[in-house]
Amino acid sequence: MKQVKYSFGGAIDRFRPFFFAAALCLTTSLGAQSPFPDEGMPETDFRPIFDGRTLDGWTYDPVYWRVEEGCIVGEVTPETLLERNSFIIWRGDAPADFELKMEYRVSAEGNSGINYRSSEVPGVPDALRGYQLDIDGQGEWTGQNYEERGRTFLALRGQVSCVETGKKPYVVGSTGDKAELFSQIDRDGWNECHVIARGHTLIHLINGHVMSVVVDDDPQERTSEGLIGMQVHVGPPMKIEFRNIRLKTDRKEVSGR
Repeated sequence: MKQVKYSFGGAIDRFRPFFFAAALCLTTSLGAQSPFPDEGMPETDFRPIFDGRTLDGWTYDPVYWRVEEGCIVGEVTPETLLERNSFIIWRGDAPADFELKMEYRVSAEGNSGINYRSSEVPGVPDALRGYQLDIDGQGEWTGQNYEERGRTFLALRGQVSCVETGKKPYVVGSTGDKAELFSQIDRDGWNECHVIARGHTLIHLINGHVMSVVVDDDPQERTSEGLIGMQVHVGPPMKIEFRNIRLKTDRKEVSGR
C-alpha cells in the first residue's frame, strides 16, 4: 500500500498567532488565580488596644502622658525634663507571636520608641527592658531594633542581623540603604509602624518598608513574650503622638495562658 505523507508545516505557520494568543490567555488566567503573593490584602483579625478617648488599661506617669484629639500624647516640657526614660505600658496582655500596628508623629527633637516582649524593671517605675522599634525626629535611629536596658543595638535601619550567645550582633543582609529608607518617612506628618514578632524573628516596618530584621538566636537573653509600651526619652523637650493602635495575636495562645 502506498504510504501517504502528511505535512502540517504550512497549517501550523498559519495558525501560529492563534496558538500564541491561546497560550497568553492561559497564562493570564493562571495569573488571575494568584500564583504570586497578593498585594493590598485587607487587614483582618487586628483589634484596637487604645479606645481613642481614655487610657483605660494602660499605666503611666500623668506628668508625661495624656489623651488628646484621639491620640496618646507623650510630652516632655522644659519644666518636666526626664532623668530616665518613661513608658506608658499596656496591661491587656503580654503577647508572644503577634503583629502590632500604630501610627506616630514625632517632633523634630523627639526621641521615642515602641517596646514589645518587654519586662518591667524592679524598683524603677514606668520603665521597661526589651526590644524596641526606635523612633526619632532627626532620623538617626528610626526603624532600628534597640534593646532597652539590654543588649542595645541589635540591628540598625537597613540591616538584617543575627544575634548569638556571647557574640556581638552581626549583619547577614540588607533591607536597603539607611538614608533611602528614611526618605520613605514623613518627618512632619503621620507614619505607620508595623512590628512582626514570629518565633525569634523580629521585623520592623514603617510605611510598608522593612526597616530592620533581627534573628535572635541567643536563648540566654532573648524574650519570647512580654509587655507593650511606648517611650518618652531623656533629653530636650519633645512630643510624640500615637493613634490607631491595634494588635493581632494568636487568640488560642492568649486564652491558653
